[in-house]
Amino acid sequence: MCIGIPLRLTSVDGIVGRAEDGSAIDLSLVPEAGSGDWVLGFLGAARRLLEPEEAAQILDALAAMAAALDGETMDSAFADLTGREPTLPPTWRRPERPA
Repeated sequence: MCIGIPLRLTSVDGIVGRAEDGSAIDLSLVPEAGSGDWVLGFLGAARRLLEPEEAAQILDALAAMAAALDGETMDSAFADLTGREPTLPPTWRRPERPA
């Protein structure tokens, strides 16, 4: 399984960007990216621009996955689901039969 990683660019020189972690990233697919932008990095290339909020969500999900692999609880990662019964979306529910 391959996972795209949010990377924040610290500099851009043509189609090569430098991320906060020091890695170089190919910007051929997102030439509009600039210093300070978040990109979704995959195999050394930026696939698309990310809004800061989306980058934070992906980073939180990756942290939760790492915690799960370490055997830690993930309650904080799924605060919206903790303490309630899961529900099915309406399209997945069985139709109610008339009485």
